[in-house]
Amino acid sequence: MNFGFTDDQLALAATVRDVLRAHCPPAALRSERRPAWEQLAALGFFGLLLPPEADGLGLGLTDVLPALEETGRACLPGPVVETAVVAPSLLPGAPKLASGTVCVGVLPPGQAYAADADLADLLVVVRDGGARLVAGESVRLAARAGVDPCRPLFEVAFDTSEPLDGPLGGPLGGSPAVSVEAALWRGTVATAAQLVGVARELLAVTVSYARARTQFGAAIGSFQAVKHQLADVAVAVEFAAPLVHRAALTVDGAVPSAGRDVSAAKAAAGEAATLAARVALQVHGAIGYTEELDLRFWLARAWSLSAAYGTTAAHREHLRSEIVGGSPRRYP
Repeated sequence: MNFGFTDDQLALAATVRDVLRAHCPPAALRSERRPAWEQLAALGFFGLLLPPEADGLGLGLTDVLPALEETGRACLPGPVVETAVVAPSLLPGAPKLASGTVCVGVLPPGQAYAADADLADLLVVVRDGGARLVAGESVRLAARAGVDPCRPLFEVAFDTSEPLDGPLGGPLGGSPAVSVEAALWRGTVATAAQLVGVARELLAVTVSYARARTQFGAAIGSFQAVKHQLADVAVAVEFAAPLVHRAALTVDGAVPSAGRDVSAAKAAAGEAATLAARVALQVHGAIGYTEELDLRFWLARAWSLSAAYGTTAAHREHLRSEIVGGSPRRYP
């Protein structure tokens, strides 16, 4: 059986990669909050998962995984996962969502702060298993310190909100297409795909540096210790990517093991990205910390996304409880 991505899925990813290379270069990360957003919207990126009746393409999460990986590889700022993946599940009828005109932020359970909340026209706050929808003008934000300069964090407060399927949710979003839990699973898998992209970029940049940097008359990439560290990163990424693919398949198919597979994917992707970040710092040395080097953006993104939608430790604990106390059945 062929478990690889189809030509159409890979072609979509290649198109997104070209757009991001042209409109989201590293220089844009220093000066823009949403580079390439308009170009991705023109491409139809934000309507990929929306149903056709909402001007979308009605694709599955599996179809867009390679494209989401490219957004991680480019370190694309902005609430990409929330607007392109979570919102189509929770707010399928929200006007202008497919055009990218409306940005959606999400405050998942277990997280104190919402990322990119300053850009959100609509904010979904999930607490106690339920989701409430808050209009952007009703939100009071307080900036909080975070590790990622391109993914700022905000403490959220509001006086008025409505249940997602209540009066505010009706005209703005309609009834959720899936449960809140399933929508958050989709966001978690999409974040894991971004982490894989971040790890791949960190590995590529570090390998390139190791080939060019010399010590004792030889490229440092020829030293066995450096080779082993880079090989460990490559193995971690290649093991994480199929887990993310599997999680997307089970979430799309609403199979019983979906929650377990989502945790396995997020934990593996987070570990791969943080390992890639650590090795990148070790290989680059002190220059890796400097303001001038673009590497710092990808380091920060690896650390920030590893904590988004549940930390690696939390997902490991959930995976352990599912394996020990859950059904021993494998896919499906």
